[in-house]
Amino acid sequence: MKLLILNGPNLNLVGTRNPEIYGNVSLGTYLQELKKDYDFEVFQSNIEGEIIDKLQASEQENFQGVILNAGGYTHTSVAIADAIEAISVPVLEVHISQIFAREEFRNKSLIAPNCIGHISGFGLLSYELALKAFLSISKQSKN
Repeated sequence: MKLLILNGPNLNLVGTRNPEIYGNVSLGTYLQELKKDYDFEVFQSNIEGEIIDKLQASEQENFQGVILNAGGYTHTSVAIADAIEAISVPVLEVHISQIFAREEFRNKSLIAPNCIGHISGFGLLSYELALKAFLSISKQSKN
């Protein structure tokens, strides 16, 4: 199964930014460890348009699923929500922190209605849970 992990703004700072929320391990280091057991590509951008471009290209690049942590754009980007709605590749929303237990403005996800599911609050493990979810969905659809 060809999967894309797509990360939005400031996720390149995980491991140094707010370690009490995001932990002390960099996202890059964590994802490299996951690559030992899972097959996926990673793309990160702080630029909304690049995230949209990557979502739109996911079909042509033959991805079977996208794991998206849109960062702060989760709560503000109608454009990313529209891009998810416009593609046929399933998108699973992921967050490191429990967004519903944080500031009120983080309690609303504009992208969630266009995603197949949502995983948040499990730290970096949220990414592995999302990978397992896609693999499980893939197995079920083959049966």
